[in-house]
Amino acid sequence: MDPTGLFIDAESTEEWRKKQFFSVTTSSVGNGLNDSIMIQLLSHKMKNPKSSGEYQAEADDLTCSENGKELGAYLDKHPNNGMPFGFPPLKQDEFETVAGWLVQGARGPTPSQQRELVTPRAEDARAILQWETFLNADDPKHAVTARYLYEHLFLAHLKFGTPTNEFYEIVRSRTAPGQPLELIPSVRPYDDPGVKRVYYRFRKIHSTIVHKTHMVFDLDDAQFQRINELFIQPEWLQTPHLMGYDPLTSANPFLAFEQIPPRSRYQFLLDNAQYIIMTFIHGPVCKGQIALNVIDDHFWVMFIDPSHDLSVTYPGFLKLHADKLRMPIEKGSDLRLFSALTDEHRKAVIEFYKARQDYYTAHHYAGLDYDFIWKGNRAGDAPVLTVYRHFNSASVHRGVLGSMPKTLWVIDYPLLERIYYALVAGFDIYGTAGHQLAIRLYMDALRVEGESNFLDFLPPDRRPEIMQSWYKGVDLKTVNYYPSALPAKIAYATADPTREFIEQVVKRHLLPAAKIAFDPINYLPAGVPYPRLPEKYETEKDYLQAFTALSRPGTPFFSLINEYNANLAYMRIRLKSGKDIVGSIVINRWHDNVAFLLGEDGRLDPSRDSADFIPGLIGSYPNYFVDVREEDLPDFFDLLANFKNSPRDRERIATYGINRSDDRLWDTYDWFQKRFLEDEPVRGGLFDLNRYYYRAR
Repeated sequence: MDPTGLFIDAESTEEWRKKQFFSVTTSSVGNGLNDSIMIQLLSHKMKNPKSSGEYQAEADDLTCSENGKELGAYLDKHPNNGMPFGFPPLKQDEFETVAGWLVQGARGPTPSQQRELVTPRAEDARAILQWETFLNADDPKHAVTARYLYEHLFLAHLKFGTPTNEFYEIVRSRTAPGQPLELIPSVRPYDDPGVKRVYYRFRKIHSTIVHKTHMVFDLDDAQFQRINELFIQPEWLQTPHLMGYDPLTSANPFLAFEQIPPRSRYQFLLDNAQYIIMTFIHGPVCKGQIALNVIDDHFWVMFIDPSHDLSVTYPGFLKLHADKLRMPIEKGSDLRLFSALTDEHRKAVIEFYKARQDYYTAHHYAGLDYDFIWKGNRAGDAPVLTVYRHFNSASVHRGVLGSMPKTLWVIDYPLLERIYYALVAGFDIYGTAGHQLAIRLYMDALRVEGESNFLDFLPPDRRPEIMQSWYKGVDLKTVNYYPSALPAKIAYATADPTREFIEQVVKRHLLPAAKIAFDPINYLPAGVPYPRLPEKYETEKDYLQAFTALSRPGTPFFSLINEYNANLAYMRIRLKSGKDIVGSIVINRWHDNVAFLLGEDGRLDPSRDSADFIPGLIGSYPNYFVDVREEDLPDFFDLLANFKNSPRDRERIATYGINRSDDRLWDTYDWFQKRFLEDEPVRGGLFDLNRYYYRAR
């Protein structure tokens, strides 16, 4: 498909019309009346407020009617499908506000208001001058550094070290700083710009911030100094020189940027590990059930320390195996399905994985110990990350959230860079099914590599057994698992080396200033059983015990709720003191394996499903809202622990849960949204309700 990126692929209303985008606010009548598509949809909902049946905005085949006549026929056939789709109607005063705006012509900002929207404030303008001067310096060292930074930051919402709380994006322009920006539109950040000289410029983001795409990257003074330390001050492996945009070279960062020391590249990625992984987890590649069943519902990620990463300490290893580091993105966007299924790049990644395993065995004949795990350098680093899958979306968080996960990954520089380029920089949402399938299958191999890197720290005789427990019912040859011959350097004292390893890393190895610790609600150390629900609720400890008891695998309510794809609930607890506690209930569905593209339901085991209770709000797509008073918590806990799906239980849950058709929905949503922005004024944004529990009561 032709790209239709907002603010990228068209710059005027006329250009959007040529791309077959049309108005839903235009009216064919005057005299204080309006018959636009928008007003008809909103008005119809006001007159037909009831929602019934199922509403899955992203899954349903929804198209916008061409005109009022076609819309009328649609609403006659689907009388409960006015807007908001499957939710309660607007309140009368809200409807009148929108209707009044439409009657007045649905006007946008005036030219002067628009200039104010897109013009940086003075504090940000000074920072922009500093950064654009740095990124557009004429010497090759700065130019190649700028290209590397741009290709990794093109999705970021950039924030300067100022109090404005406004965000920017880095773009390629035909014009130099100080001149009006002339955007160079492209699908990928490494596409040939088609001009002799590219200028890297900053463009203010003036659209509403939505959380699902809000990936904040700080460009403050500390970052400026750090980038100079990593890229400008060190001596490079080659005399700095400009690189062209040959498609094969540009799609392989190990070739395109081989002149930059791998230590500099890897340390930059580690400094910003949460952002880098977030671009994969929040980016367009992770959209929908099929895309996301490449990962388990809950896992932790660690990283190889740069001083022990052989691709960093011996850069020639990357050059020697550059051909095995090629990715399917070099084929562009129009890969055919058959080519994707027989893709040589998947074979190449397996060959590199085997070469890496053998290389580590040859250089570390005594095995790997805790020092090989990156502990972090600064208080704000994220040496361990938690990834949650929420059925058809996912989120990534700093630290070790939740209970002990099924799998753990260890990522080194070649794996981290390939995850980013294959799944973010090189992924084209407008590409063919073959292109998207090739990326999905390639990610399978990368996942196995990350899991295998972790297993290399465990006793050799346990590695295949543990890997097999992660891929139940699968011959490990089919996932190309290649256990290394590395011995175990760590002397384990327990029969559970996985737990022993992560507990040693978190409690004794990580940088103390990072303050990463297991959370007290969900994580149970080895040998500690799940508690029972308390008999009485008198202290904070009693309530924490109840949450821990409910996180037990197989709790009836959580096993049931997975049938409705409602894996992420936001919970408000109204305390008697007048304060409110807010948290997230995260359902972790157990997969016997994630080795296959389709047939996910047949690999689920509800008896092993569990839940994590996380303080604060996580994820971008709430599936359910829960509103409970402190005095009702005992009944709520009892309901979850003993849920039988009886009419009485469903009636009880309806008093706490907010169905999409519930009149309380919008007030509840507004409360959670307001609280989120108060708690996260920089990294917060609007939640997306498109994946809210789909059945209207």
